[in-house]
Amino acid sequence: MPSRRETIEMTPDEVRAYLKEQKRIILVTNGANGLPHPMPMNFGIDGEGRVVMTTFAKAQKVKNVERDPRASLLVESGDGYSDLKSVLMYCNVEVVTGAEAVAETMSLIQGSTSLSKDFSSEMSEQARASYAKRVVLRFTPFETISWNHTKLGGKY
Repeated sequence: MPSRRETIEMTPDEVRAYLKEQKRIILVTNGANGLPHPMPMNFGIDGEGRVVMTTFAKAQKVKNVERDPRASLLVESGDGYSDLKSVLMYCNVEVVTGAEAVAETMSLIQGSTSLSKDFSSEMSEQARASYAKRVVLRFTPFETISWNHTKLGGKY
């Protein structure tokens, strides 16, 4: 008989599908003072299955990642124990620069604003200026932990 942990763990395909349904993730970087620095972020999934997001290059989370290129990502949903789902990923983080990379990432983020149009000559100067100040954070998980309590069928 499988353990309860094995019962509620999501398969890699289930994790990918779950992440694609979600809009927001909690990014936790390691602060200079040794304390975790959690931030809610909108995110996307790139063609290789990595989590991507964009932020201003001068943001604290970028400074934290430049100092220590590891982070944790957490997505959760559900109102009660019986419908709780979550994915926790421990990741290596890469900072990617360039307006085209930012535009491509913005197109992958669910719920992104009108700034997410292709980086082209038709883009407004305001959008171009915003993209020039941004970077992409690309997360490659080295460990993923997941749980889906709906798999318990209401039996705890």
